[in-house]
This record gives sequence, structure tokens and C-alpha cells, in this order.
Amino acid sequence: MKLVIVESPSKAKTIQKYLGKDYKVDASGGHVCDLPESSIGIEIDNNFKPKYVITPSKKDTIKRLKSEAERAERVYLATDPDREGEAISWHLRNVLNLPDDDIRIEFNEISSKAVNTALKSPRKINIDLVDAQQARRVLDRLVGYQISPIMSSKIKPRLSAGRVQSPALKMIVDREREIKAFVPEEYWTLTAMLAKTASSSDFKSVLNDLNGKKLKISTGDEMKDVTDFIKAHKFIVDDVKKAISKVNPAAPFTTSTMQQDASSKLGLSSPQTMQIAQQLYEGLDIQGEGHVALVTYIRTDSVRISADAQAAALEFIKAKYGDEYVPPKPNVYKTKSSAQDAHEAIRPISLERTPESLKDKISRNHYRLYKLIYERFLASQMVYAEYDTVTLRIKNGEANREYGFKTVGRTVRFKGFTVVYTSAQNQDEEDTAGLLPVLEKGEELNLLGLKDEQKFTKPPARYTDATLIKAMEENGIGRPSTYATILSTLVNRRYVEKDGKSIIPTELGFTLTDMMQNYFSQITDLTFTARMETALDEIEEGKRVWQKLIADFYPALMRMINVAKNDGTKAQLKSEVTDVICEKCGAHMVIKEGRYGKFLACPNYPTCKNTLPINEVVGTCPICGKDIVKKHAKKDGKPFYGCTGYPVCKFISRELPAPVLCPKCNQPMYQRKSGGVLKYVCSDRNCGNVIIVPEAETQNAEDKSD
Repeated sequence: MKLVIVESPSKAKTIQKYLGKDYKVDASGGHVCDLPESSIGIEIDNNFKPKYVITPSKKDTIKRLKSEAERAERVYLATDPDREGEAISWHLRNVLNLPDDDIRIEFNEISSKAVNTALKSPRKINIDLVDAQQARRVLDRLVGYQISPIMSSKIKPRLSAGRVQSPALKMIVDREREIKAFVPEEYWTLTAMLAKTASSSDFKSVLNDLNGKKLKISTGDEMKDVTDFIKAHKFIVDDVKKAISKVNPAAPFTTSTMQQDASSKLGLSSPQTMQIAQQLYEGLDIQGEGHVALVTYIRTDSVRISADAQAAALEFIKAKYGDEYVPPKPNVYKTKSSAQDAHEAIRPISLERTPESLKDKISRNHYRLYKLIYERFLASQMVYAEYDTVTLRIKNGEANREYGFKTVGRTVRFKGFTVVYTSAQNQDEEDTAGLLPVLEKGEELNLLGLKDEQKFTKPPARYTDATLIKAMEENGIGRPSTYATILSTLVNRRYVEKDGKSIIPTELGFTLTDMMQNYFSQITDLTFTARMETALDEIEEGKRVWQKLIADFYPALMRMINVAKNDGTKAQLKSEVTDVICEKCGAHMVIKEGRYGKFLACPNYPTCKNTLPINEVVGTCPICGKDIVKKHAKKDGKPFYGCTGYPVCKFISRELPAPVLCPKCNQPMYQRKSGGVLKYVCSDRNCGNVIIVPEAETQNAEDKSD
């Protein structure tokens, strides 16, 4: 028997199906070793040597893997093909006492061909990759482990600061301050409704210039003067420009662009996207086929595609759409110079497995993200789209005061890659040029009406998951594998809040950023963070020694830490005053934040120590129909759910209750989710009734949870 060790049980299940009975595929469950939680775990005076310990929860896993490795005729380490995966393999080799031989295999997709090809060419563990991971881990520990306690002492307990998290938070805070400082400027727009004849179809034309120079109208009085003048003069076609424009398809997805599109088009948060994508990569249970992986590795900053995948795509396009949709030369996209380019772009493993063939076999969100990846890749390999464009300049006025109006339209000449997308996704392809009348220079037009609008300049938009990830990528903050984790940390630590898709810093986020900027400006500096990421790439490429990178950085870090420790300055967080009256002393209670979330507290503490819970409504009581609220137990802080009708209704549950009683036994039911499918499960094990919730209700539940 040959043993293959991967990271996740789901991945193991998929690969086991491909390798058969001669192989045993098992999972480590991620990292088996790490720095200790109870100490810094780095020997500063011994060239920054990390002191790794076995993760307590992995002791049984290691015992099992050791037993399997001892019985196996050969062991292969098939963890993910990146720095973290290489480090996991290195730790596994050490704790399992495996030889320093060709035991490492990697593949970009979990398919039978890819896995079996990898088994034919095992290699030694790449120590440069391991060193890059070690450097990152040591850097993050030195920064986070030493700075976080300082921030906690100066602001409030249990805060965290980080080498990547802190500059990302600063970007959000800086944007919010820019928005608050913004002073809007008034401006006016003017749209003319014109027609070739009084009875022909009308079209819009927008005021653009005065005597050929861009025009800005700043007040209502100016606008009235302009409209009075325009009404007294004729509209004449001044110029008609016709052209053919070409639009090229976008490159296939990287991790960053996938998260951006999933946010803007599907409404998925970055952590949601990565969780779903990971499952598409590792494999899903598909009826009649078992566990099947659907997409290639989902942590990549490259837009490169393998020659085999490209050839298969071109054959598929030719067969399905015709020769005219195949480009004369295969499309090649340029990967950014800052990218690692270790893996292909994200793509479906097989184009024959269309989204429609999976629609009723996988969950709604798995289907939606797979469709997004599939169509983006397929379109990226197709020929450009062509449009007939028309640009009109329409003049109004006199020789020394001539206003210019502008109309632009376009008609689809050849759909090209856009044929892949549905009409709902392709609303920007509206046939606007076809709606314009055929016009010649010098023709007089009929004015059907003028519409003026007062507007104000807008501040920059708040960051969303999509725009923050894009900005982080552009500034070199983090890597594809870390974007979602950073966003989750900022939300979970309550440094930011979500308002719809917008990310808004909390008061705590502002205060923490200011304190970090005061004492650790080098850490929050975007250029410093980007330089560190570049240095980690150089370690991976064997161009830099990781200990030297740490040694060069550490003295400056310690100087900043010593200054912060010796300064007694502390921040005072403001408390939000509520209308709730303290029943003990009559003061207006304020919102505080503790270990288990927000609560109401008397502002007269410590004289008055009264507190009250803030309960979050999460559903409807199946017994009496009143609100169900989420609470936390005083003893251990664990959440539970209770009815607001207490003590008349005494319904209480450790699991989120369903809004209905079991139709079979009339007992409460719990909400559980498996594989993206929402189920109501009877609380009575003897009954065992399960109700599959319809897709529309599932989405409503997901929207509420977001």
C-alpha cells in the first residue's frame, strides 16, 4: 500500500477515487506544527530560530499518520502547491520521520490525469518555499505578538495588530476620513431630447462643451442663462463619426479578480467566495459520480493557462460556436510583474462539464460561482467582440457662443466572446446605435424638450470587499491566500462594520489605526508592507536568506516597541449613549463591547455596575411566534437561542431553531446546513424527520445571515 497525505478530508476523498485500492489517501487537516501559543516561540539570539511545537489538536492525527506511514511501502506528500502547503509537507516529513527523498508531489487540479502525472515525478521538498513561509510566520509573530499587547494596554483588552492587517485597516480609515472631509461642489447637467422630424423617434444628447472647450455649469443662474440661450437657437448636426470598435475579453480569473467579481455580481463576501471556491477545488458529491473536483487551484495571482488547457478550450469553442469564434492566434494574457506566477489562472477542469449540467446537482452558490469561473475562462479564450459606433456632435448657438451636445451609440457587429454570457449579465451591450436616426452633417434637428439637473460632486466610495481586495493587490499588501482572512479578521475583531457591501471603520478601528500610526508608522506604511512581500518572494526564489531579512528589520521594530512601552499615553473610546434607562440609578445606559459582543452598561461605573444584554433577533419562535434572540451564557459565553416571550414561553435551544414545528411529531426543529443546502431537522432523534428548505427560502436565510 502507498500512502498519499493531503490537507483536507474532502480532497482526500476525491483523490482516493482516482487512485484506487493500491493507495491510501489521508488528510493532515492543515498544519500539524506551529509556533506555541503560550510564548513568542522564536530564539531571537539564535538567528531567529523558530521553536515549533505539535499543534495539540493534531496529536491523534499524527499518531494515525505515523502508523499508516510505517505500514506503507512509500509515502507521498501532496499538500497544496504553495508556500503554506510546502511548509505543511516539511513539518509532516519531520514529525513522521520520513526520509529526505523524492516524496513531494503537487498538482494544479484534482483530476485523474493530474494526480497520476504528479505521482510519476515526485521531488524533494523545496526548502526555499519553506523558508519563505517561515520568514512570513516569524515576521508576523514578532510583529503581532509584541505589538498587540501594547495596543491592548493603551486602548482596550484583547486587541490585535498585524503586519498586513494594520495597513489594510489604515486604508479603510483613511478612505473614511477622506469621505468625512469631503466638501461637495455644485454642478449642473443639461440633456436635450431631439428628433430628426417631429414624428420620428427621439434620442438624448448631453451638453458637453462651449466653443470646443469642456463646459462646467456651477449654479442655477448659470443654467438658466444657458437654457434660455439654447431655446432661442437651432440644433444642427455638426459632426458624425462612424467607426468599428473592438473589445477584447478579460483574462481568466486570479484569486483577486474572482473575489472582486463574486462580490459585485453575486453579492458574496470574500470569505464566502473562498470557502465555496475551496470546495469546488477539493470536490463535491455529485449524484451518480461521487466526489468530483470542478476547478483548478484557487490561490493564484497568474493569468497564465497551460498549453493543454488552451488547446482543449479552442477545440471546444470551435465545436460549440464555430470557427469564427476562435482567435487567429491563441489569446495570451500578461501576468503582473509583482505576481509569483506559480500556478495557472483559475479555470474549470473540464469545459465539457457545463454549469447547466450541474445546476440541479450542486448548491445554488456552488453553481453560481462555478458558472462565473467557467464563463470567464471560456470567454477569455475567444475572439474579440466588434461594434459599429456612432458619435454625434450637435451644435447650438452662434459663432462666438457655440454649445456642443454629444451623443454616443453602438451596435453589435459581431458578438465574439460576449456570446458566452447571458443577456442578464450583458445589459451593457444595449443596441444604442441602432436607435439613432441616420443623420448627415448640417441637418437641423427638432427640440422636443430640455432637462436640467442640479448635482453635487461625490466623495470617493467606501471600500467594498471587491474594491478593497483590488486596492490591496495594487499596493502589494498580502497575497491571494490572505485577502479573505484579512477581511474576516477586521470584521470579527470589530475594527470595521458592514453596511450592505460597504466597509465602514468603527470607532475602535479609528482609534487603533491612530495609535498604530503614532508608534508603528513603519508597520502601517503601505510601501513597507509591499517591500516585505517582495522580499518574501525573493526568499522563495532563493535570492535572499530569510534570517537576514528578519535581522535587518528587528532592530527598528524594537526601537518602536520601546518608545511605545515607555509612553504612558492611553486612548479613551467614546461610548454610544442609548435611550435605555438604568433601573438602578436612572442614567442613560451606554453600549459597551465585551468578550462576547456588545452589551448595555451604566455610565456611572464603578459606582453603579448595572449591565443588560443586547439581544440579536435571529428568527421566529416555533412555539408562540414571537422573536427568537441570540444570547450568550454568563458562565462560558457560549451562544444559545431563547424566546422573547419568556417566562410565558420557555422555549430555549443551543441550536438555531427552525420557524416551524415538526409536522410528524410536533416537536421543535433545528436549522442545519450541509453542502450549501438548508435543512430543518427534528429535535426528536426518534422521529428523525428532515425537511429540505426550498432554494428561495435558503437564499433569504443567507441574505439575513450576511
